[in-house]
Amino acid sequence: MRAIQMTEFGGPEVLQVADLPEPEPAPDEVLIRVSRSGLNFADTHTRTNTYVQRATLPLVPGGEVAGVRVDTGERVVALMSSGGYAEYAAAPSAQVFAVPDGLDDGVALAMIIQGTTAWHLYRTAGRVAQGESVVVHSGAGGVGSLAVQLGHQLGAGRVIATASSEEKRGLTLELGADAALDPDPEGLTERLLEANSGAPVDVVFDMSGGEVFDASYRALAPFGRIVPYGIATNQPNAVPTGSLLRHSRAIVGFYLFHCLQRPPMFAEALEDLFARVADGKLEVIVGHTYKLEQAAQAHTDLRARRTTGKLLLDPSV
Repeated sequence: MRAIQMTEFGGPEVLQVADLPEPEPAPDEVLIRVSRSGLNFADTHTRTNTYVQRATLPLVPGGEVAGVRVDTGERVVALMSSGGYAEYAAAPSAQVFAVPDGLDDGVALAMIIQGTTAWHLYRTAGRVAQGESVVVHSGAGGVGSLAVQLGHQLGAGRVIATASSEEKRGLTLELGADAALDPDPEGLTERLLEANSGAPVDVVFDMSGGEVFDASYRALAPFGRIVPYGIATNQPNAVPTGSLLRHSRAIVGFYLFHCLQRPPMFAEALEDLFARVADGKLEVIVGHTYKLEQAAQAHTDLRARRTTGKLLLDPSV
């Protein structure tokens, strides 16, 4: 089968097309003929071995696929630790989910990681209460575009998005944001306060880290929460405990795969999201579909913030 294989860590150039044997599923796994592989920002960290979960070589990257179960012919989406950038992938049976009729592969893939992440940012990590203000950084991205839409549906009073271009900021407004801002750290704290009618904000969802995190933290109200769910800048942050105490603020990290260790948490989120899509309450932004041999270009575009919505690989072409 055709697959992307890494034999070393490094830049996008390490993503090379290879001819590999089809994976042999273990007794607790399912073999899937892949129609689309999902691309995630976390994949770029796996490529450099800087992700939360360390990788070993050789490696076929990719943690999510849509396709057909070889044993039953059922359309499914699935999560796995690796192996998604390929024509066939083996996934744990407990992490394989049927795709409802009427949902295409890109929409289903957008739900399984980005959608469940956005849902749990509100419900589990951020614990957003009715009427609270929410800041969604990277509001035009895969997670962000869904988090913006879920805001009012899940009780947020005011949703403030950031995005890196005027076009992307316009998209966040179309998706339901009440305000859209430039994420440049210079003056970001002041812009967040202004967008919230001069008041500090209650909850911030941040996947950038670094200066964006610091500026957002300074904009938090008493009992405000900032939820880091990624560190795109690779810049670490340090917040003194004294500052947390003086301002009654909280930092709550979120890593989706801990939800997979509690299957009802994951299943509840996915079921709710599929229902919202079916009811027309969520518009899934499916971005570009790359050929398998364009995986390196996809990673380059993703890191350069040239993309919008859910990105896909097509291993069949």
